[in-house]
Amino acid sequence: MNIKNILSLIQETDPEVYERLSPRRHILKSFSSKVAVAAVPFALGSLFKKAYGKTNDILYDVLTYALKYEYLEREFYKTFALQSPSLTPEATAMFTKIAADEAAHVDFLTRVIDETGSYVIPMPQFDFSGGNGTGNGPYKEYITSFPDLLQMAQAIEDLSVRTYKGLAIESQANNDIVTYMMSLQSVEARHAARIRMMRASLNYSKVKPWVYGNLDETVEARFNKFYENELNTTQNGIPILNINGYDVDKFAAAEAFDEPMNKFNVDLIINQFIVTNP
Repeated sequence: MNIKNILSLIQETDPEVYERLSPRRHILKSFSSKVAVAAVPFALGSLFKKAYGKTNDILYDVLTYALKYEYLEREFYKTFALQSPSLTPEATAMFTKIAADEAAHVDFLTRVIDETGSYVIPMPQFDFSGGNGTGNGPYKEYITSFPDLLQMAQAIEDLSVRTYKGLAIESQANNDIVTYMMSLQSVEARHAARIRMMRASLNYSKVKPWVYGNLDETVEARFNKFYENELNTTQNGIPILNINGYDVDKFAAAEAFDEPMNKFNVDLIINQFIVTNP
């Protein structure tokens, strides 16, 4: 998800990064999409530690925020979603697989940060009722309601995609590496699509595999913050409406792209799930 950011940030501040890593530069050029995600932290961590020691502040901030969100996702499935008495066997299997992915993401980011000699932030305590530790927040009943639990999982996964796009904007990607390093981000998008399709198959909502509408119409109003500004019809200054003479309406133009969200706005949403005074 953010390993593309590692290389782009380092190259931006140190144009001779690949020479620093030499004779290992061929390794960076030869990563393929088939490389096991679990192996990437060991390889990259070792390279960066030899070249730099500790990460720079910008890089550390990017990695740490990604880890914070991955902690949230892992614990959501482990301590909340998979503890629901309302789960069907199919949903249990789906959430178990997603939980394993999120755990792997935490391990991945932790390894990269640790191998570069930087401080790995501890996991916050979470309260998925949305009550900041009171256990009495607006989502407290969701654990016993399968339809509600699915829409909550959908919103959290949709937000993870937006979060990673926001982090990508903060740190310019290296075009030579970005193709190989987007696999983790794509996993989050697949999680969201899988949950959406389960909701559709159960007739809980007329949901599509992707986000649509400024405030996604497939979830309750309390999730509106997760979907603000999703009706954007301009990308990189280019209007998508009726682009090149094609009949592209505002909904199609908006649905074609996921909108990024910066850390400040993501925090406004997820802070409700973090225990204030642990």
